[in-house]
Amino acid sequence: MSRFLMLGKYSLEGIKGITAKRTKEVVSLIEKNGGKVNSMYSLLGIYDLAFIVDFPGISEVMKASVALTKLTGISFTTFPAVTVEEFDKLVG
Repeated sequence: MSRFLMLGKYSLEGIKGITAKRTKEVVSLIEKNGGKVNSMYSLLGIYDLAFIVDFPGISEVMKASVALTKLTGISFTTFPAVTVEEFDKLVG
């Protein structure tokens, strides 16, 4: 499994749909696409949400990202992430 950081930005439609039920649907959708949610945060600033998730690969996280936008009206920017220790091994 690979780790990814998903940063979300609400649309007006997305803000109107905020509920605990929808959050559960988001987690379920991520799991249906082969992912696992490690943590979810609300933010202040240019992004509204941060998810730290694990997925088998790029294609699964891309499918989940598009499906999440369709479900919620929230657009996501997704980044692969590795620990600093892993990064040091890769480039060191």
